[in-house]
Amino acid sequence: MNHGFMNKEGLPVDGLLVIPGQEITTAEGHLLALGITLPDLKGIPAIEAVELIHKAGGLAIPPHPYDFFRAGIREHVLETLNVDAIEVFNAATTLKRYNKHAFDYAQARGLPMTASSDAHDSAALGTAYSILEAEEFSVAGVLQAIRKGPALRQRYLTPAGALKKTWNNVFRLRRKRKSEPEPEEVS
Repeated sequence: MNHGFMNKEGLPVDGLLVIPGQEITTAEGHLLALGITLPDLKGIPAIEAVELIHKAGGLAIPPHPYDFFRAGIREHVLETLNVDAIEVFNAATTLKRYNKHAFDYAQARGLPMTASSDAHDSAALGTAYSILEAEEFSVAGVLQAIRKGPALRQRYLTPAGALKKTWNNVFRLRRKRKSEPEPEEVS
């Protein structure tokens, strides 16, 4: 019996289907690449990341685009990107209105919508998710179902969980800024 979770055909193993993917930290913010894996692209322009994702056969989905406490790709950049869907519900969002803004943007642009727990600990697993009606239980079938627009199940993290997530993001950003070299003065 094969207990590996991935195979090159993109089919389930022992009834479990793993969707390969990653969150890329582009120059403009986070971008999900679903259905594929790429080398580390940290700092790449978002438009180039989308092109690489599509060339590899994956989906490009920006998460938490309006949460200003997190590294989302903002609207002025989103307008320039050929994304496949947009995350409109993030259970760990700092303020609920950020999800509403993402929902409104997706509707205005006619984009499929996704939901995510954005779980960084076990308590957050399954708080929000996308329900797919895939014609085929495979990676290709799941990606096609996302393109069609899944149903969403949404529940926020507890206030304590959301605060923990926000503070972790704030401290991570502060550490990043402190570790960046100071710009040289030009005289």
